[in-house]
Amino acid sequence: MARKRYLKKTRLEEARELFLSRVDDISLEEEEVAASQALHRITSEPVFARISSPHYHGSAMDGICVRAEDTFGATEFSPRELAPLTDEANPEGCFAYLDTGQALPPWANAVIMIEKVHERDGGVSIEEAATPWQNVRLVGEDVVATELLLPRNHRLRPYDLGAVLAAGHTTVRVKARPRVAIIPTGDEITGPGEKARPGEIIDFNSTVLGAMVTESGGSPVISAAVPDDPTLLKQALRDALRDHHLVALIAGSSAGEHDFTAEVIDDEGDLLVHGIEVMPGKPAVLGVVAGKPVIGVPGYPVSAIVVAREILQPALQRLQEAGFAPPPTVQAVAPRKIPSRLGLEEFVRVTLGRVEDRLMAVPLARGAGVISTMVRADGFLRIPGTVEGINAGEEVDIELLRSPEEVERTVLCTGSHDLSISVLEDQLKRRDPRLKIANANVGSLGGLHAIRRGETHMAGTHLLDPATGDYNIPDIRRVLPDVPVVLVHCVRRSQGLLVPRDNPMGLSGVGDLGHRDLRFVNRQPGSGTRVLLDYQLGRLGIDAATVQGYEHEEFTHMAVAVAVASGLADAGLGIRSAADALGLDFIPVGDEQYDLLLLRSFYKSPTGATLLEVLRSEEFKLAMQSLGGYDTGATGEIFHEQN
Repeated sequence: MARKRYLKKTRLEEARELFLSRVDDISLEEEEVAASQALHRITSEPVFARISSPHYHGSAMDGICVRAEDTFGATEFSPRELAPLTDEANPEGCFAYLDTGQALPPWANAVIMIEKVHERDGGVSIEEAATPWQNVRLVGEDVVATELLLPRNHRLRPYDLGAVLAAGHTTVRVKARPRVAIIPTGDEITGPGEKARPGEIIDFNSTVLGAMVTESGGSPVISAAVPDDPTLLKQALRDALRDHHLVALIAGSSAGEHDFTAEVIDDEGDLLVHGIEVMPGKPAVLGVVAGKPVIGVPGYPVSAIVVAREILQPALQRLQEAGFAPPPTVQAVAPRKIPSRLGLEEFVRVTLGRVEDRLMAVPLARGAGVISTMVRADGFLRIPGTVEGINAGEEVDIELLRSPEEVERTVLCTGSHDLSISVLEDQLKRRDPRLKIANANVGSLGGLHAIRRGETHMAGTHLLDPATGDYNIPDIRRVLPDVPVVLVHCVRRSQGLLVPRDNPMGLSGVGDLGHRDLRFVNRQPGSGTRVLLDYQLGRLGIDAATVQGYEHEEFTHMAVAVAVASGLADAGLGIRSAADALGLDFIPVGDEQYDLLLLRSFYKSPTGATLLEVLRSEEFKLAMQSLGGYDTGATGEIFHEQN
């Protein structure tokens, strides 16, 4: 089959409005549910109070009930004596004890709090006159019978349910949850939990979309994957349309030879959009079949999430006529230039953290298939299609994916990668669940420059100075001569060659890297591991140009380990724990010092103090030692300070 082309791509806002206009043609059914089960449901009709609340005159506090007129003239110097009530037909000058919430007897019209009552010889005296109906909750004080309690199209909150019950209802009529059929497509799709062979893709998109449907008040139904066959896809679509209000077809929406979604929607109904000017999410397809909206969701997970946020969730809100609240936004500073393509609105995932008085938005990996970035992201930076990117230092609006409170308690760590940062975050969350470490792997030197620009709270660093053999301090003095910082030791760790199990090439050390058949995987310039490699090559007199793969660069030790474990490389320089994690052999090259460089302002902050407590704790040290290849003997010691 010939490769198809996108139809003319449509701007995101235009595509959404076009699609939502067709959603208006659908009406949801109504159903009656118990009030206790109605949380977040949408009322289908107004709710009027059946009874008043409260439905009797009741005491607002513990005390005595009286006739107010019997207390007139009472003062500290001329108290009024009251006798216990014995005959309700003759209550003059009498009182009765009453607890909060008890019904006021017909003869009484006021309550005096118990603290102002003085017991006297079987009766009581009071030193202050009561006013009629004081400390009494009157009938209908909260709600009066027949009063409008809730309008239609109202999303029921926890306190709404209490009001419904107080007003005499036990059930409430609500709109049916929009039923959404989610149909994964593709010959390569395999179910979660099944062993995936090369070329097979685990279907997690369906679960993500299903959760986003539930989050928006819908009811998702995930079907079995449909193979790449237009006839089977048409039948699956027809079946889904019978019982659902909206259908989402996952994958098959691009322009490849097995992408049939647009073709099927066009054959079966009205194809509205094929291709949206947004990244990620460009391959989305929007249409209407049998009078019901159908979305072709891209297969890449972040593309699917963007399309679900921007199209699917607003459609569900429109179906329920509940309105769609835009996500909360904050203003932040982009620490470095973020390029973007003209003509495409781009959603850049960012992590956020406040460094002194500036909220920083640090961009994460931009690949449409990198779902882990959504786990780490605090928000989206939307770059309009009319600009070529964001300049360093520019203020930008961020759509939040986490609460502002969580963002304010995020610790930014920028610099060299080490597993200790993940362990530190885990231990930190045990101490204070509100805290989070957002880690950006840019290499040791990149971390120092981020500290210099005031873009991060701390940087992981292991920079070897070839001239002295010292770690970190010479480079800190060179790069940050006037920046107030504190260098705290994290761990000593073993660096060495990561090689496949049983070391098939028989490598013994860095001196073997010039072997013509060996494929090496390197770290990026500015990383401490790259500095160590260049130092070792220079010491041995080996020209880096003779190392095959010297230009093949990765940004983390685990990425190096993956390259070796997957057969892309025969060796790479990294830490022992990365080798152990992926079952690789490890050839030691030497131990090195991995430290954390903290801005002094962060070091002196309460959050900084908590982080240091955790770093120095026995729990953290034991967790690091269990990984192998780490020495925590000096962990938490201050190695260098400058004001």
